[in-house]
Amino acid sequence: MTDLSHSEYLNPRVSERWTMVTVGPELLERFPRFSLYNSPYAAHEEGCAIDLYPHEGDWRESENETDDDARETAAPSPVAGEVVATRSVSAPPKPYAAEEDHLIVVDTGDSLARMLHVEPAVEPGDEIARGDSLGEMVRSGFFAPWVDNHIHLGFRDSDANPFRASGSLPIELADALELAGVPWDGRGEVLATAETYAILDAPDHPASGKRFAGIAPETGGVLDGGLPHYDGGGVLRSDSGGEPVSLAGQRVGAAADRTIEWDDVTVEANGTPITGLSFFFAREALGAKLVCPEVDFEVGERVEVAFAR
Repeated sequence: MTDLSHSEYLNPRVSERWTMVTVGPELLERFPRFSLYNSPYAAHEEGCAIDLYPHEGDWRESENETDDDARETAAPSPVAGEVVATRSVSAPPKPYAAEEDHLIVVDTGDSLARMLHVEPAVEPGDEIARGDSLGEMVRSGFFAPWVDNHIHLGFRDSDANPFRASGSLPIELADALELAGVPWDGRGEVLATAETYAILDAPDHPASGKRFAGIAPETGGVLDGGLPHYDGGGVLRSDSGGEPVSLAGQRVGAAADRTIEWDDVTVEANGTPITGLSFFFAREALGAKLVCPEVDFEVGERVEVAFAR
C-alpha cells in the first residue's frame, strides 16, 4: 500500500477539511490511461475520483465504439484488501449499454475503495491483491457514447457509507509519478475515427512507455477533463493557479487551485462546431481526442482546432 497516503486538504469549493488520498505509480501500473476530471459526475468535478483504463496496445487504434467484442473487458484490481460489499443498480437505458451497473467496495486497511462499472466476480469476504481480477468491465448507461470502458475508483473513510453517491475523498497524484505536459498548437492529422469522435496524431508522446503525458496549456501543467462539454476540468502540476488557462493561443478557462472553470466557448474543427475536446493522461501514446458525434472526419484529414466565443 505504499502509494496510498493521507494528508489534510482544504477543498477549494467546500469549506471543510478532508483527508486526501495519494495515488502513485504502483496503483497505476496496469492502467495505460487515467483521468480525474474527464466526466460529468460530481465526484470528478472535485477531483475526488479517478477513471482507470486497462487496455492492450495503442488506445488510439483499440478504441472501437461500434464493436463490443473489440473493447477491453478485463478488470484488474487497482487496490489490495478485503471485499466488503458488492451491489448492482439499474443504469440509464442506452442502446449501447448494459441494463445494470455495479459497485465493488474493498477495505484497503486505510480506507474504503469504491469501484464502479465492473460486473463482480468477487464477493464479500474475498481477499484480493493488486492485479487480481475483479470481474469484467461493463458498458454502462452512465457513459456517454464516446467514453471507453474503464474502472471508476474513489475512496472513503473506513467508517463512511460506501453506498452514497457523494462523499468520496479528494485524490492527488504522488510526486513520484512522472507527468509530462506536451504543448499543442491545435493542429493534427486524423489518425482514427468512430461514430462520435476522431483522434489526431498530435501532439506526440515525448517518452512512450516511460511516463504519463497529457496536453499542456500555455500556462503550464497538464489538462484533464472535457472542454467544454463537462462543466469543469483540471490542470495538474501547474504553478499558475488562479490565472487564465489558454490553449492553441486562445483563452479557454480559469483555474482555481487545480480545478478549471471553462469559459463559454465552442470548440471548432476546421471551422465547424464540435462537442469538445477530451483531455486525460496516457503512458503509451498521445493525441488529441475530438468529441464530434455531429461531424464526420476522414482518416488522413488535416484538422485545425480553434475556440469561438
